Amino acid sequence: MNYLLSILSEIGITDVIDILIVAFIFYRLYTFFTYTRAIQILKGALLFFLIQRISSIAQLHMVNFFLETIVSWVALAIVILFQPELRRALEHLGRSPFITRSFLSGQTPQRPEQIDEILNAVNSLASTNTGALIVFEGKTGLNDIIETGTLIDSKITSALIENIFSPNTPLHDGAMILRNDRIQAAGCLLPLSNDRSVSRELGTRHRAAIGMSANSDALILVVSEETGTVSITTNNELERFVSQERLEEALMEFYNPSENGLLYDAMQR
Repeated sequence: MNYLLSILSEIGITDVIDILIVAFIFYRLYTFFTYTRAIQILKGALLFFLIQRISSIAQLHMVNFFLETIVSWVALAIVILFQPELRRALEHLGRSPFITRSFLSGQTPQRPEQIDEILNAVNSLASTNTGALIVFEGKTGLNDIIETGTLIDSKITSALIENIFSPNTPLHDGAMILRNDRIQAAGCLLPLSNDRSVSRELGTRHRAAIGMSANSDALILVVSEETGTVSITTNNELERFVSQERLEEALMEFYNPSENGLLYDAMQR
């Protein structure tokens, strides 16, 4: 008891701050990887290192030698297996509200003219149950996705968006990529989500939207071909049955990120 009290008496304010920072980092990592395949791999890695330490304490020399030999390979395997999650984590850090344009400039957000064109096109597509998949490029570059489709590089207009997604046209099945105020490409292929928690009733467009949002900070808009309903997704979060007012709010937040952050924050409401 005295030994414990002597240890506690040596702990200063900086030690407490140090412990709290490390605890916060571990908590954020856990919540970030929860409900992903990475959490299972992380648990397996922690179990592996625990066994290695136990074998060392118990003086199981052969087991300990074997485990120590493959520790370096396990570290490399973790980096490879966690690559999508690590990229998302770094991108999420880079999209911190502390470095958003509005925080740096302090200017009042203006309504970009392309928002009205997009809203008109989406309303028209939804009213006729015409399927559509539109990707709004964020800070994460999408050149690798653009290369899978047909380059357009045209001003955003509702007429062009509706024409591209008209049934039986060459580009209607793929995704359209928007960069700033330009339609960059159409007919692009997106990575499909392999998340087993995604509802089976969702079609290929919705799975592609979720898959794209898991690998970038893009905002993805989906118009269902079966029901005409509109969905938006970003940061691996899908919001279905979106109204015109909610879509307008999401587009405004994406094109003019507020001082309090990103579309991700808005979608948590």
